[in-house]
Amino acid sequence: MQGIFGIGGETHGELKIVSKSEDEELTEDQITEELTGKIIVGGSIVEYPTIKKAVEYGVKGIIVGGIRDADLSNFLGYNIGVAITGEEKMGLTLILTEGFGKMAMAKKTLEFLKKFEGKLTCINGATQIRAGVIRPEIIIPIEEASVDKVEDEELHLEGLKPGLPVRIIGPPYFGAIGHIVDLPVELQTVETESHVRVLEAELEDGRRVVVPRANVEMIEE
Repeated sequence: MQGIFGIGGETHGELKIVSKSEDEELTEDQITEELTGKIIVGGSIVEYPTIKKAVEYGVKGIIVGGIRDADLSNFLGYNIGVAITGEEKMGLTLILTEGFGKMAMAKKTLEFLKKFEGKLTCINGATQIRAGVIRPEIIIPIEEASVDKVEDEELHLEGLKPGLPVRIIGPPYFGAIGHIVDLPVELQTVETESHVRVLEAELEDGRRVVVPRANVEMIEE
């Protein structure tokens, strides 16, 4: 599973679900000694005091929907730029599944992670937003027989087509999740005046948007 943004390198630990719903905040009082050595999963947002306490308690990693830019800067001690991340030595690895600000984790993402609570989980926060995009990764080693078949398995194998779940990775809908509704054949003109292939997607909130195909990535389980 891929996230949107992360910091910190490769680490691993037992997966622990802390936030029970996708819009629940990961708070400082939820960080206890029983989380030492674990990869923990929050809901919508984590703030600086919570991350600091997690480091003090030896948490290996945090997977959460979002974080405010100011909290990330306070944690790092500097404003992060556009260079590749992943080399930070901050005591834990942080992966955002949705983006910056308070953003509820996609329900499908949280429900998927809940299936593997207690399993060994490997994460890497390395991210590069510019050309040659690199996304943070969550890898859970499991036996093939234990993986549930997903209804849209064929869609992942055949590439873009209506019904495929996607995440938008470009503005103005950065981080939004939805599914493809239509794939127009004709090139269309976008704000930059470029002529590109686009797709129409229906977002989780019901909005239908048209975005360049290059601005989406498939969501694979």
